[in-house]
Amino acid sequence: MAETDFKPDRSAYVRAHAWMAAIGMGGAMAVLWFLDSPHIWTGAVGGLAAIALRGWYLASEELAVVWTLTDTALTGPAERNIPLTQIEAVKTMGSYVQVITRTGDKHLIKYQANPAATLHAIERAKA
Repeated sequence: MAETDFKPDRSAYVRAHAWMAAIGMGGAMAVLWFLDSPHIWTGAVGGLAAIALRGWYLASEELAVVWTLTDTALTGPAERNIPLTQIEAVKTMGSYVQVITRTGDKHLIKYQANPAATLHAIERAKA
């Protein structure tokens, strides 16, 4: 089996941050409404600004992470090396793929354009 690289997708990154912004905006507005603030709209501005700043700040780091699948292991950032025999389960969560080992360690392969294809590639290599 040839090596397969799982690289993050920029559009999946932007889409995930758009969802976080929507949730952050709604949450901030709800807190201000609960506090009886006359300026509830500022929660939307603050939530959007916070997530936009986070997305801009972390983009270069998050979009540089590459996971590599070989016939024996899945390797990732920070010298993570997961032997395929140690993978217990693989799940998708939005644009993320979660890999759970037999010892209970959990790893995320983030911002995949097609998380189902990533999951199936790992499952095929495991078999």
